[in-house]
Amino acid sequence: MRVFSAVQPTGKIHIGNYLSAIKNWLRLQKEFECFFSIADLHAITVPYEAETLKKAVLKTLVVYLACGLNPEKSVIFLQSQVKEHTELSWLLSTITPLGELQRMTQFKDKARKVKREKRGVINAGLLNYPVLMAADILLYKTDLVPVGKDQQQHVELTRLIARKFNKLFGETFKIPKTKVPKIGAKIMSLTEPTKKMSKSDSNPNSCIYLLDSAEEIQRKIKKAVTDTGKKIRYDPKSKPGISNLLTIYSLFENIPIKEAERRFQNKNYQTFKKEVAKALIKHLTPLQGRVKELKKREGYLKEVLEEGRKKAQKVAASTMEEVKRKMGLVP
Repeated sequence: MRVFSAVQPTGKIHIGNYLSAIKNWLRLQKEFECFFSIADLHAITVPYEAETLKKAVLKTLVVYLACGLNPEKSVIFLQSQVKEHTELSWLLSTITPLGELQRMTQFKDKARKVKREKRGVINAGLLNYPVLMAADILLYKTDLVPVGKDQQQHVELTRLIARKFNKLFGETFKIPKTKVPKIGAKIMSLTEPTKKMSKSDSNPNSCIYLLDSAEEIQRKIKKAVTDTGKKIRYDPKSKPGISNLLTIYSLFENIPIKEAERRFQNKNYQTFKKEVAKALIKHLTPLQGRVKELKKREGYLKEVLEEGRKKAQKVAASTMEEVKRKMGLVP
């Protein structure tokens, strides 16, 4: 079975990215053939600086490796270094209904944000983002796509495009399935626990990054919004703040939510928050140490990307040859 997933190179990966995506990748790489991409082509649909993007790519790779992704077991590569991603994206765009792209929730949200903040324009890349994502997935004849809840709509469009291509040109692509974590598919903001944790949030206390210091983690957890009442129990509707912290704690401690509830049955919010912060620091401190060591090994990092590119390119080129032949594009 083949797995594909990707994260944009923002340079700063928060615990929501880690718990909903990377932590699951670590399990999957033990069982399946995995392709993990740094999606730099997706990152340029919003205003950015070229030098910042370059640095962010290496920072993201360092975090991937520090978290435990193993280039001996998984194919780890940079999206833009495999030209077939953009080539297949164009071909798939010719069979993708415009209406499907316009109804994408993320497109509408990002378009509203561009208008509200008056930063740049609503570019075509923002609209076509899901077609490129479909190309990313289908290029590797992917069976399984581990995603958070916010990406499920995009994978559904990928499935629609794959079926349409297969019907028009003959069986070519597998119809990928999603794998959404039962717990932690969406980690919420610490300051507004009804909203997803996001690095674009204007409030710096809403988000904990993997490279935050122990002091920053303690401060942010201390300021995290809780709920009325004193009981520490999992109930996302009536107690979203406490439920979010319970989710974070249980995932970092690798215990069920019920066990987390039991541990804090007769504890107050202050004690609970201290223990949540302690769990994060215990897990993230060794990861941060590995990041420091990997940053010194620039030659090794480039070698990982080059080996990943070669492996990804081999599969991608084979798929593209088949696609072009079936579409009548190869003499």
